[in-house]
Amino acid sequence: MWESKEIRELKEGRYVNIDDEPCKITSISMSKPGKHGSAKANIEAVSIFTGAKKSLFGPVGTKVQVPVIDKRKGQILTMHDNEIQIMDLETFETFSMPINEDHTGTLEEGGEIMYLVAMNRYKLM
Repeated sequence: MWESKEIRELKEGRYVNIDDEPCKITSISMSKPGKHGSAKANIEAVSIFTGAKKSLFGPVGTKVQVPVIDKRKGQILTMHDNEIQIMDLETFETFSMPINEDHTGTLEEGGEIMYLVAMNRYKLM
């Protein structure tokens, strides 16, 4: 799920879709309008799921997709190898997701955890 915004409305620390990948904006630089054209913006961002660096360049009036990022709390039901099963504490739905490398020793069954939902994909925080 996403909404549409102009590039001039974006700010550092917010999110934008680049190549259908939700990314967190790390820097924005804007040029002045020229004699025959509009101002341009150069956006540097990092994918929230893969960590890959992405960039976007275009006129500041261009519409871009901004993903709706939902931060939720869940309870860990089971843990198997590199995957955990989580129950959302608001909707009580259960789903499985892979464990990040930085969470391997800190998770325990029955504990609560925060996670992100963006464009029908999940990530532990």
